[in-house]
Amino acid sequence: MNWTAIAAIYRFEMARFFRTLLQSFVSPVISTSLYFVVFGAAIGSRIEEVEGVSYGAFIVPGLIMLSVITQAISNASFGIYFPKFIGTIYELLSAPISFLEIVIGYVGAAATKSLFIGVVILGTAALFVDLSIAHPFAMLAFLVLTCLSFALLGFIIGIWASNFEQLQLVPLLIVTPLIFLGGSFYSISMLPPVWQTIALANPVVYLISGFRWSFYGLADVPVAVSLFAIAVFTAICLGVIWWIFRTGWRIRN
Repeated sequence: MNWTAIAAIYRFEMARFFRTLLQSFVSPVISTSLYFVVFGAAIGSRIEEVEGVSYGAFIVPGLIMLSVITQAISNASFGIYFPKFIGTIYELLSAPISFLEIVIGYVGAAATKSLFIGVVILGTAALFVDLSIAHPFAMLAFLVLTCLSFALLGFIIGIWASNFEQLQLVPLLIVTPLIFLGGSFYSISMLPPVWQTIALANPVVYLISGFRWSFYGLADVPVAVSLFAIAVFTAICLGVIWWIFRTGWRIRN
């Protein structure tokens, strides 16, 4: 394993993040505050509690997942797309670096950035509501796994995209709707039985359910199923990336 190459890629990507540190941290703070003002005040005044948890506190895990998933995809997709756009990816491919080392460098940096954002949102949420984390280690594990798995998805999107419009296509039209419909701001147990069954086809439901369980011990689906869903999603992404580098699809052509 070429750790020097991994560290070089990782440091380069993180340097770009720290150059816009103020913007990177201020934006999620403002967004989280607006969500609490809109959802916490408007909807929270009508729904005081969900399964014994105040509505303001109930939506915190969903807010964190919303930002973490979108940030992981955005950072990873742009990180690998930009070298494609300016042509420096050929220097990377010709260097004595394996595809695994390239993936670790880019995906690791994207996951770290989104993890920072998640921690910032958690701290911001604590200013608005009283938070309790029933299973802190499980919460951290779910957060890290989500950052890594969706950074892998973002890496795939960055390789697939041929322009900046396509770079935003999947996150805006597919991922974001799945997050909003995945129980970010409600429990799927509040839905009619038919829609509960349909909601279970949404993979994001399992992520948010497991993450919310780590806070309040509440889950729409069993925690073991949530972990299994994350593992399967991560394995699929790794398999796709392996195939991409093996065939050179959208990289060498």
